[in-house]
Amino acid sequence: MSSTLAHSDDILPVELERIAEARHHDPFAILGRHPWEDGEQVLVYLPGADRVRLLDIDAPLSRLGDSDFFRWQGPAGRLPERYRLEWQDAQGSHQGYDPYCFPPQLADFDLHLFGEGRHWHAYRFLGAHLTRVDGISGVCFAVWAPNAERVSVIGDFNQWDGRRHPMRVRGGSGVWELFLPGMPAGQFYKFEIRHRNSGAILVKSDPYGQQFELRPGTAALVPAPTQHRWADEGWMLQRRDADWQQRPMSIYEVHLGSWQRGPDGGFLSYRELAERLIPYAAEQGFTHVELLPVTEHPLDASWGYQTTGYFAPTSRFGSPDDFRFFVDQCHQHGLGVILDWAPAHFPRDAFALAAFDGEPLYEHADPRRGEHRDWGTLIFNYGRKEVKNFLLASAVYWLEEFHIDGLRVDAVASMIYLDYSREEGDWLPNQYGGNENLEAIDFLRELNQVTHGQHPGSVMIAEESTAWPQVTRPPWVGGLGFSMKWNMGWMHDTLDYLSKDPVFRHFHHDQLTFGLLYAFTENFVLPFSHDEVVHGKASMLHKMPGDEWQQFANLRLLYSYQWTYPGKKLLFMGSEFGQRPEWNFDASLEWPALDYPPHAGVQALVRDLNRIYREQPALHRHDFSAEGFEWIDCHDAAQSVISYQRRDGEERILVVLNFTPVVRHDYRLGVPRSGYYRVLLNSDSEYYGGSNIGEAGAHSEDIPWMGHPQSIRLTLPPLGALLLRLD
Repeated sequence: MSSTLAHSDDILPVELERIAEARHHDPFAILGRHPWEDGEQVLVYLPGADRVRLLDIDAPLSRLGDSDFFRWQGPAGRLPERYRLEWQDAQGSHQGYDPYCFPPQLADFDLHLFGEGRHWHAYRFLGAHLTRVDGISGVCFAVWAPNAERVSVIGDFNQWDGRRHPMRVRGGSGVWELFLPGMPAGQFYKFEIRHRNSGAILVKSDPYGQQFELRPGTAALVPAPTQHRWADEGWMLQRRDADWQQRPMSIYEVHLGSWQRGPDGGFLSYRELAERLIPYAAEQGFTHVELLPVTEHPLDASWGYQTTGYFAPTSRFGSPDDFRFFVDQCHQHGLGVILDWAPAHFPRDAFALAAFDGEPLYEHADPRRGEHRDWGTLIFNYGRKEVKNFLLASAVYWLEEFHIDGLRVDAVASMIYLDYSREEGDWLPNQYGGNENLEAIDFLRELNQVTHGQHPGSVMIAEESTAWPQVTRPPWVGGLGFSMKWNMGWMHDTLDYLSKDPVFRHFHHDQLTFGLLYAFTENFVLPFSHDEVVHGKASMLHKMPGDEWQQFANLRLLYSYQWTYPGKKLLFMGSEFGQRPEWNFDASLEWPALDYPPHAGVQALVRDLNRIYREQPALHRHDFSAEGFEWIDCHDAAQSVISYQRRDGEERILVVLNFTPVVRHDYRLGVPRSGYYRVLLNSDSEYYGGSNIGEAGAHSEDIPWMGHPQSIRLTLPPLGALLLRLD
């Protein structure tokens, strides 16, 4: 090749044509410094340049014919190992180190682990990273594109010209890399990919990009090193050492773009949200906030669930350091942070993961496994090691780099069933003929093992709506390994029961009692989430039957039931004060409603329920164990009343729920011990907007009842809940 170049001043050889046409697979074999006869030569390709010289030795490069190639030939040893160029073009004079005089930067060990699907920190070398090579600062770019003939870095720095900075491929790994010396943080960039068979040119966002421009732009930014100094060491230590299963967990689910808006209707920033949202959630007594996905996404209407940036907090609300500040402030105010995370599917946007290098790469090639018919999205190929590694690294990234306390994994059911929402003949069975997605199951098990192992005390929560067994049991006993699972069955039964006119509720009493048959088969979260207050399902308040008084009373009764039932708690924003309209992702919550006493009453009730739930171990210590629950009476369907105890050793909280608007006078309730039973909470209190019916407490009588040696007489408020404790 050297001799060919030496005698080709006016004719471009094939290799040079491939460089000029941006289709060369190995640009480092041609560009940069190479041996020549008894010396060496430097070949550079600079489209649009008028003149080029070697700055270190003040030597000009000669243009090859009328091309944009420039060459210098001279004795070996004259040039420094890392040499600089100076050139002039229409934009002026430029100088910098030649990118093609630098050796490969990625470690073989990193590439090996990535190829095996076991590099939990792949985001540290894939993507764009500021680095120094031989004392020279710059940015190292790396991307996985095994079906590419050529990959280039493009951006403002090279007029988005894919000919300027082609990358080197690292053997059979499919990873391409390039170090661009002198580049600062903050540069916009993408990857231009030429498919090896069709020659199709694709312009793609960085799958490992850690910061993106504001939508509708889709370029990544070279991230600056974080300047945030964490101040949550105490929180992180107690999280690691505490047993979260026996601690209270009351989750406030939030969509950051619509919790509140600014005066102009625009988004609040992460820092503004820290000033407003965190004190509010803490004052309301929640232990955690759960954020609908803040992973970067192009479409507001997707609520974040159609993710394109699996390693980037959305720029809608600020920078990655702004998001770190938000999480840090949550921890300093005693709030954990759970992030919704969507590894089940990704959108078809041409700039993102779909057919990333010209072929199905992150997705299955066969649409019977690679497409979600319902959502119009694509399904990850969990059997491909590099794809699995991408998702595992994303999970670790949020836990490690942003101190996230847990991930709620979206749409798990769609991952583990090959026939999920598919017609007969539109799905492919697994190797054993079944409908289980074995690769996805293996991925989920590994996901939970990795995250729990790397970050003890973090939680992984499954949104899983089927009867799949052992979702929250360890993989070594056949489980999926999640910490918790949303109890969708309880949620649907409860809302269906409460939606009925109280006159008919006695026919459906089993909807209140059936859930206890399986309540301790998994570690359950009781969710009234965003999905239940959109798309015509009505707000939580307007799900309730009756006139306005009954609607508010039913809602207070519902929350009292949720907070005393076994399981951790989750409530979507706005529901804590009984917002009337459905949730609108494109506007603020209905905060003026709090000027109306019934709404303020619901808010006060939720605040007190959270306080009592946190203060009384009997209400939270055994959320996942049958030893924490005992029926007092589950058979009073005629009066639509249920009663039970929550227990912690000898401590008892008695719960009595009246699901009719009828006052039950002299209602006799069996109790385990003699003494005075004080009412901790009455959901019908005038403080909450109720009718204030019911006593402050009751002394036990030596009258056996409901299988207990003692009993008390109570006045049960209409559509009301009583929580009692033995003084």
